[in-house]
Amino acid sequence: MVKEQEQDNGRRPVNQGVRDVIPEPNKIGPSTPYDFNGRNLTPYGGLLPVITMLDKLGFQALVEQSLTSKRTPRAMDLYRFVLGIVLGLYIGFPRLSQLRFVARDPILTGILKVIKLPVQSTFWRFINGLHGQIARQMLSVMRTMRERVWEAANVRLEVVTIDTDTTVHTLYGQQMGARKGYNPKNKGKKSYQPMLTFLAETREYVWGELRNGDRPSRKQIYVHLRNVQRSLPAGVKQIYGRADSGFYCRDAVEAYEEFDTRFVICARKTARLVEALRQAQWKPSPKTDGDAECEFRYQPEGWSKPYRFVALRYETPRQELETEAPEQYQLFATGQYQYRVFVTDMREPIDFVVWFYRQRGSAENLIKEANNDAGLSAHPSRRFDVNSIHFQLAMLAYNLNCWLMLFNREPQADIAALKHTTLATARLRFLFVAAKIWRHAGRTGVSYSDHYEEKGVFQVLMGRLRRIAMRPEGFAPVMEPALR
Repeated sequence: MVKEQEQDNGRRPVNQGVRDVIPEPNKIGPSTPYDFNGRNLTPYGGLLPVITMLDKLGFQALVEQSLTSKRTPRAMDLYRFVLGIVLGLYIGFPRLSQLRFVARDPILTGILKVIKLPVQSTFWRFINGLHGQIARQMLSVMRTMRERVWEAANVRLEVVTIDTDTTVHTLYGQQMGARKGYNPKNKGKKSYQPMLTFLAETREYVWGELRNGDRPSRKQIYVHLRNVQRSLPAGVKQIYGRADSGFYCRDAVEAYEEFDTRFVICARKTARLVEALRQAQWKPSPKTDGDAECEFRYQPEGWSKPYRFVALRYETPRQELETEAPEQYQLFATGQYQYRVFVTDMREPIDFVVWFYRQRGSAENLIKEANNDAGLSAHPSRRFDVNSIHFQLAMLAYNLNCWLMLFNREPQADIAALKHTTLATARLRFLFVAAKIWRHAGRTGVSYSDHYEEKGVFQVLMGRLRRIAMRPEGFAPVMEPALR
């Protein structure tokens, strides 16, 4: 006999359907076994977007057409040697001897299509066999790559700002070209004083050269600024330039005016300029950090015509007057006042000119990033020409990060909202990604961890890079809207 009476036994019905399996945490301790049986594992899975971008933009053909060398290496061809050094710098190895740590990395050797990277002496023989013009040819390669990146990433900047500055690299060896010059942190030490120019909007390296430890001459400044302006993409219509007091000379002003560039240059202290400051009509400056401000027309000695000078005045505290504190860089003192003076051809109010110049501080951060993260301050050879080539290779590695960030940006049309991701941060987010290289049925692939936090951003970036296509009139943009 069957009873159909309902009984309350305290049990609840089980949910039907597939449920996610709750994983247990890994328990790793001192007794955890280990082995070395893992194959084709790499910590640099983020190199896949890099080589995808370079391949889609025709980097190999560009290098083979632009770089000329009579030397024919047997281990790898010229393109693979250059690419191997640049990728080593991008990973974070500024010395050729450090490439032995990734000599068998599967993704790096797969990109270069070799079983193992050559030994250090082979890299040295290759780079020592290059002639001095390779450094200038590398600048031509970067200029062409910048144009292609702007086309593909849909960058349509018509107004740009160029920031020019120098840096000091203290040397501790017997490098050619070392001089005892301006070196505030290591006085009396020999150094190089390279000169660099960056684009303030995209943080790209535009032009630069390795120099000896002497201050740049007027002619060198003029030639540098002319090369910078000629290296900008064709779509740029208006240029603004900023430079510190190291570029305060007639030749710099004439170089800016030759290409109709609006400029602001910090002035250096001279007796005639101090006299002009004392005779100027000062007024309160509520919109700046100065106590007073003024502007006047002044023609420095040897200049072709008078220019507009704007200045801020700061009252010197009594304790500084008694101790006679040394003058700060770009801030000179006379008696009870300190001055900051700029020469400019801009017509905007004084507070705007001062604010605009102070944005140049980002260039110093970019130089610091290149020195510390891209290996710019590493000069591995005693020969000056070899160090000049290494200088440009390091800046190419720096530009790789800037170009990837242009493809990795949010779909926005305002350049002011574009954020800069430093190379050190980009390595942690997008380069140091654990991956496994697999081969099956004649195909090679890369597998990433399902715990990768940036996999959504990574997939979007790869999708954009793989859509890059060459058209008869240039590269088709893969992003909308255009960055202006």
